[in-house]
Amino acid sequence: MRDNVGKGLTHGLEVENILSRLRTLADPEAVKGMESFGINPKNTLGVSMPAVRKLAREMGRDHLLAGALWDSGIHEARILAGLVDDPAQVTVEQMERWVSDFDSWDVCDQVCMNLFDRTPFAYEKALEWSRRDGEFVKRAGFALMASLAVHDKKADDSRFLKFLPAIVKASDDDRNFVKKAVNWALRQIGKRSLFLHGPAVRTAREISTLGTKSGRWIASDALRELESVAVESRLRNKNRPSQTKT
Repeated sequence: MRDNVGKGLTHGLEVENILSRLRTLADPEAVKGMESFGINPKNTLGVSMPAVRKLAREMGRDHLLAGALWDSGIHEARILAGLVDDPAQVTVEQMERWVSDFDSWDVCDQVCMNLFDRTPFAYEKALEWSRRDGEFVKRAGFALMASLAVHDKKADDSRFLKFLPAIVKASDDDRNFVKKAVNWALRQIGKRSLFLHGPAVRTAREISTLGTKSGRWIASDALRELESVAVESRLRNKNRPSQTKT
C-alpha cells in the first residue's frame, strides 16, 4: 500500500515538473499559427513538435506517467503521452477512453502513429473506428490504417485489403478531417507495395464513379500520387529481386 502511495506521489511530482517545462516553452503566437492549420487552440500551449519529441526522448517509456499526462487535458501533454506510453501496456479500454477525448486532428494522428498502431488491437480498432460517426474517432480509424501501412513492416500485405471497402464506404463523408484521413489511408496502402498498388488504384477509381464531392477529391488526389512516375518506379524497383554479383 505504501509503495503504491509512494509511486503515486512520485508520478504526481514528475507530471507537475513536465507540465512546468512545457509551460516554459509555451508560445501564444504559435497557437495562433496552429489554429490557422485547423488545430484546436483549447488548452494548447504552442510548443513545437521538435521540443515535445526532445522531452519524450529524455523521459523514456512510462505507462503510468503517460496516463497522468493525458488526464491533464493539455494539448501538448497529450501528444507527449502518446510518445512515452508503452504499447505493450495499453488496453482496449484505454484506447477507447483516449479516442473519445480526441478534439484535434494533430493529437489524433500523433497518438495513432506513435502509440496505437503498435498495440495488438490496432487492426481491429482501425476498422471499428472507421465505422463510427464521431469526426475524430472516425479519423482515428483511417489514421491507424495509414500508420499501419507505413510502420508495420512485418505484416502480410493481404491484411490491408480488408481496409479498402471501409475506405470506399467512408468516401462520401465530406467532413474535412475525415475525408483527408480517408485519402491518407488510401495513399499509404497503395504505396506500401506493388501487390497493394493495383487494388488501391482500382479503389480510387471506384470511389470516383460514386459521384460524391468528397469522393471525387479523395480519388483524384490519391490517383495523382499513386499513378505518378516516382511512386510506380519506386514500387517496381522495390519488387525487383536483388542480383548477387559473381
